[in-house]
Amino acid sequence: MATESQPNQKLTIPLKTRIALSVISTFTDNAQRPDGTINRRFLRLFDFRAPPNPKPVNTVSTSDFVVDQPRDLWFRLFTPHVSADKIPVVIFFHGGGFAFLSPNTYPYDNVCRRFARKLPAYVVSVNYRLAPEHRYPAQYDDGFDVLKYLEENRGKILPANADLSRCFFAGDSAGGNIAHNVAVRVCRSPPGCFAAVKLIGLISIQPFFGGEERTEAEKQLAGAPLVSPNRTDWCWKALLPEGVNRDHEAVNVGGPNAVDISDLEYPETMVVVAGFDPLKDWQRSYYEWIKLSGKGATLIEYPNMFHAFYIFPELPESGQLIMRIKDFVAQRVASLSA
Repeated sequence: MATESQPNQKLTIPLKTRIALSVISTFTDNAQRPDGTINRRFLRLFDFRAPPNPKPVNTVSTSDFVVDQPRDLWFRLFTPHVSADKIPVVIFFHGGGFAFLSPNTYPYDNVCRRFARKLPAYVVSVNYRLAPEHRYPAQYDDGFDVLKYLEENRGKILPANADLSRCFFAGDSAGGNIAHNVAVRVCRSPPGCFAAVKLIGLISIQPFFGGEERTEAEKQLAGAPLVSPNRTDWCWKALLPEGVNRDHEAVNVGGPNAVDISDLEYPETMVVVAGFDPLKDWQRSYYEWIKLSGKGATLIEYPNMFHAFYIFPELPESGQLIMRIKDFVAQRVASLSA
């Protein structure tokens, strides 16, 4: 376990970041209808997208690839222009409560550019289908299908130095949930399903898990930025099939319906938690559940941060986390030759 600093009693956020958080919360709240649907037309008025750029910017270029046009399944590939024989591949799943955002939303385009440059790594950012128009298990199906697409088309998509035998899953918030559930599917795949792809690490940044019973953090931090019980309840209701509660295996990974991973080759996992995140108790439970299942896990804590802090590059902790992820990737790659 690692802690970055001593916790403060009160959350302190720079003005620029506070304004951004307020804008994000206002738009998403106003787009959520009481009947569980989303006003996509309203969202499009404020959803500014970054186009792919084949010209390197700060040594990283981007390109988009379509996997399945009818379901709008595609991914953005972030290519680091660095000289190296073998470079890891990171499959990234963005956050947004399963219902919002995409790989070409500016904050996630920027985050994945930073990953590609700093790690360095080829980053595949998945545009999975969104709830409530597409409910469970559509998001997990999409994640798995992108991995199969890379397996089957690697010579056409990835440069020669992209090493799929050094593959990582990564995701924040809902993306962390998707990364976990897709990793379970990969581990349960029949032998030979993945010959080139070898999943050697999972980077779970403030993953979105939950359950029927409220945790102490959910009660005490109900007024925290971006995340509240009302907002998370809406997201779970939008994702899950009718009649299913929050103790579903996709939500409560350590609960009574959890998938047993003890006999799977589940990858070494890095779990990131923030002190002012109402979801932190669920995230710690996820970390403990991985260890109790006999798998390797590392817990990284930022006691003075909030949910999704790392998408704000003006925060020092955002850069610190990128370097922690870089170290984790390097350690996992080094373990292959140990």
